[in-house]
Amino acid sequence: MDLAYSAHVVQNASTRALNCEAAALHQVVSGLYQSELHRPSPCPPWTAGDLLCHILIATGRVRQALAEPADDTAPLISTAAYYRPDHRFSGVTNTDRIETAQALASQLRDPQAIAAELERRCQDTLRLITEAPDGRTITTRHGDRMLLTDFTTTRVVELAVHGLDLAAALGRAAWLTEPAGEVLEDLLVPGGGPKLRHHLGCDRAGLVARLTGRAPLSAAESAALADAGVVRLALG
Repeated sequence: MDLAYSAHVVQNASTRALNCEAAALHQVVSGLYQSELHRPSPCPPWTAGDLLCHILIATGRVRQALAEPADDTAPLISTAAYYRPDHRFSGVTNTDRIETAQALASQLRDPQAIAAELERRCQDTLRLITEAPDGRTITTRHGDRMLLTDFTTTRVVELAVHGLDLAAALGRAAWLTEPAGEVLEDLLVPGGGPKLRHHLGCDRAGLVARLTGRAPLSAAESAALADAGVVRLALG
């Protein structure tokens, strides 16, 4: 899968991160065995295959967001504010999130089919992003009005954070790419990532895992995050 997209200019850090993280995930998926899709994931009740299909759906949300009716009078929501604990994590929404991914997984039954669909959706998403005018706003399925650039960052979060989940399910080292890691670190602990990584003695993937609940925290680590003023985002 060539995610260089020579016909399009990578416009910002989030677009570049989405590009790189999608390419890394595609390389992983292309080399999977059929049996690996059935491994349990850290996001029950999903299997690794279900989780992959959730990532596909999340990556394709840009087209849906661009098609939603715009309300230019609504306040703009930041990327961090997008991850707030409200109806987007209700029982009804969570059930829909689970069942939609499982339904897609029942259609895409092997790694090759998932890899092909990942390529198609990522190509489409990046094309839409790079062709959009500066300052384009969108409406999310949860009703948020956001800048497309900020919504793109949420798609990086989906790819990268669930990439950590998938790596855990497959028993592999995390493949978090540097561009995606930089975007997540800037979102989760603006300007404080290097110092916090040094204090915790971890790399960027380890820091992201700790900040998103993907790795257990010791009492000392919890205190360090509190001292740094880290505000945990509501993530699935």
